[in-house]
Amino acid sequence: MTLKVKDAERGDWAVLRVSGEMDLVTSPVVRQRVHDAVADGRRSLVLDLAEVRFCDSSGVGVLIAARRLMRSCQGRLRLILPPQGGAADGSHVNRVLGALGVRRLFEIYPDLATATHEGHDGTGDALGTLPAQSA
Repeated sequence: MTLKVKDAERGDWAVLRVSGEMDLVTSPVVRQRVHDAVADGRRSLVLDLAEVRFCDSSGVGVLIAARRLMRSCQGRLRLILPPQGGAADGSHVNRVLGALGVRRLFEIYPDLATATHEGHDGTGDALGTLPAQSA
């Protein structure tokens, strides 16, 4: 399976919808698209990973690097990940981040509407969403 990244916007948020597999070969595409968004002046970024079916350590490294980049420019990064479940529902990345103990580094939301809601307080409580956690 290949990797696809589609650009979208939702209010002040740049949205990158990622689908397919994030591995050693494909992960640099995501890294470049995050860098392109920052170079274009975007400081609020959502990575929609709901359709990512596989993510190895290269993909996790790209997510951590994206977090670091957004923090360095006083930006915001949010991930869209479905709740835990079977691999067919797109929750693979959620399970990988949890297993590696790095899920807590990210603000994680179940859908785009919740992730881009400007009145959200960042705790996950405002809309009854998954807890958003950050370091």
